[in-house]
Amino acid sequence: MAATVTKGVEDVNVTFEDQQQINKFARNNTRLVDLKDEIELKKKELQNLQDAADDLMMLDDDSMLIPYHIGEVFICHSQEETQEMLEAAKKSMEEEIAALEARAVTIKKLLSELKVQLYAKFGTNINLEADEE
Repeated sequence: MAATVTKGVEDVNVTFEDQQQINKFARNNTRLVDLKDEIELKKKELQNLQDAADDLMMLDDDSMLIPYHIGEVFICHSQEETQEMLEAAKKSMEEEIAALEARAVTIKKLLSELKVQLYAKFGTNINLEADEE
């Protein structure tokens, strides 16, 4: 079953496979936007961890217990233990960001391939560019 798209002077038949590619492009484009948002959120969390580590280093009193938020509770640890926990959290966050960025690169590559195929078939009758605001 093929539909006909009329725009301007050209008539272009849209086959089921074409529609599947367009849908695949739209789904992956949405995933990419969601990944970018998640990456930004993780980067802000990483910056907060870095700021906490910097503030912790400025403390003079080594005997003071530092409250550390885990889940829904605060647990008090020594300055050294808290510093170690912050470093572990930062490392984990950096790994998560790297994994998300790798997924984003993979999706960008797929989107690029789909754009080439769809623009080759539909030319100016299709717009696959994201609206930048």
